[in-house]
Amino acid sequence: MSIKAAFALPPDTDTAARTVPGLPFLLLEPAVRNALLEDLGRAGDLTTDAIVPSGVQAQTRLVARQDGVLAGLELARIAFQLMNPALRFDAHVQDGARLAPGATIATVQGSARAMLTAERTALNFLCHLSGVATATASIANAIRDYRARVTCTRKTLPGLRALQKYAVRVGGGSNHRFGLDDAVLIKDNHVAIAGGVREAVTRARAGIGHMVKIELEVDTLAQLDEALALGVDVVLLDNMSLDDMRTAAGMARGRAILEASGRITPETAPAVAATGVDLIAIGWITHSARTLDIGLDA
Repeated sequence: MSIKAAFALPPDTDTAARTVPGLPFLLLEPAVRNALLEDLGRAGDLTTDAIVPSGVQAQTRLVARQDGVLAGLELARIAFQLMNPALRFDAHVQDGARLAPGATIATVQGSARAMLTAERTALNFLCHLSGVATATASIANAIRDYRARVTCTRKTLPGLRALQKYAVRVGGGSNHRFGLDDAVLIKDNHVAIAGGVREAVTRARAGIGHMVKIELEVDTLAQLDEALALGVDVVLLDNMSLDDMRTAAGMARGRAILEASGRITPETAPAVAATGVDLIAIGWITHSARTLDIGLDA
């Protein structure tokens, strides 16, 4: 099967296809190095070192075993080449490619020992991030007929946030704030402790610079009306009904960006998008995405 045929897509899956700038090597390399060190422990790869002579050469293929969206290929390459810089890693496709079962993603040639030792670390990154991209694409494709975009949250696995948010972009989604330090998000507990919405927003404005945006979480239309009157930049509609979201979209048009959240799935996302909200925030695309099955075949 040709590469072109292997990655042919049905018509309804092309909306998430896009090229996303890769992450800097200086960010990727430490993450992969730490993962390899965790795996190698204090004595290295006992199994491979005992079974495979040091001079043995091999050629393997990274192969997709199910449909999905590829993400994290550069991390896999780094894993193999950190074990042995002489390993040759030839990518047949790039991140963002739509994978079909049996498609060759990359070939690896060189030291069999290095290849087998790096295998699990390379696949852990590749399978997980491809799973995040695939989950994101499932939402992006479901709402392709609407202007709403799917966005991730801070519900990421510790230490993997930048990587997971990259995979979200590869899957056709947008990124929410990367941390507590790049935007204000006033939630119900902030409001309760501050003594009210107005006081919380007033304190936030007094404590930030002019470049920082303010988002406020609301769960009623009355709270939305107050938020709009205060001039916040973004309003998070938390677990609102479709009717309330539709009303909210009419109230906020041109006054604030509306973001919907609350257990949204590929099945329910189109109805949410149809209400007129701007963003659909989903945590499970990062914290609970199923891994994409990818293997290393000799």
